[in-house]
Amino acid sequence: MTCAKLAPLALAAAAASGFPAAQADSGWSQLNMPRGVTEISRKIYDLHMEIFWVCVAIAVVVFGAMIWSIITYRKSRGAIPDGTLVHNTKVEVIWTVVPVFILIAMAVPAARTLVEIEDTTKTELTIKVTGFQWGWNYDYLDQGVSYYSRLDRRSDAARELLSGIDPHTVDHYLLNVDHPLVVPVDTKVRLLITAADVIHSWWVPALGVKKDAIPGFVNEAWFKVDPDKPGLYRGQCAELCGRDHAFMPIVVDVRSKAEFAAWLKEKAARAQAAAPPAAPAVTPSAAPAAPTTASAATAS
Repeated sequence: MTCAKLAPLALAAAAASGFPAAQADSGWSQLNMPRGVTEISRKIYDLHMEIFWVCVAIAVVVFGAMIWSIITYRKSRGAIPDGTLVHNTKVEVIWTVVPVFILIAMAVPAARTLVEIEDTTKTELTIKVTGFQWGWNYDYLDQGVSYYSRLDRRSDAARELLSGIDPHTVDHYLLNVDHPLVVPVDTKVRLLITAADVIHSWWVPALGVKKDAIPGFVNEAWFKVDPDKPGLYRGQCAELCGRDHAFMPIVVDVRSKAEFAAWLKEKAARAQAAAPPAAPAVTPSAAPAAPTTASAATAS
């Protein structure tokens, strides 16, 4: 029963356990969830491992007692059940109180982490993320930069059944995009996540972020990449959203603050240059004159 109660926490923390991180992890991290490159992702990892070892310890005790009883009181050794029910109040109190303390010991740090995950205050950069079939739109709300991100053309061509392209020759097959999300290191980035059509889910394990994108509703998430961890971090849509659900990768390009500022300046300049010219303002002299009473009467 205790392990059953622990399962939701363990599953929530281990959601990324089968997904390869963008960085070159090896060994144990290939069999487990990645520690990630944010403080939150490491806290989730630590919770996952603590709960995992608690479950292992409980399993050893429970299955150990079962195996010992089976071997010790087996029929071949002359054990004969007498049908007497044994009651021990002390044992019952112990196996009730101990799990309660175990659950409390796990619930306190888990609750603190959940509160921290939802705290989107004091952010330095806000990006609106909109999922659609089959890609993502990133809108830097305060910088006037917006663009779409889709599966890169090489992967898109190789996924076709008769393309003749060997997927093994494609770098990061089905995990690469044409335009990644670009963010700076050591900056608290706030994401406003929604969808334009059906439910999607923005999921990047290395950042410790997984949020549903729901049409007509805005979810919030945040991350802050460690100063010494620039690089590419990959994810996917984690909500079954239709035919091409498997072809909605996410790539986050984490750069130094100087490189990000230069990239943002260039993007903003291109967006401004591509914007259509505004319609000329109508001056009072150019506006048509209002009809007079006489002309209105003549027209009638």
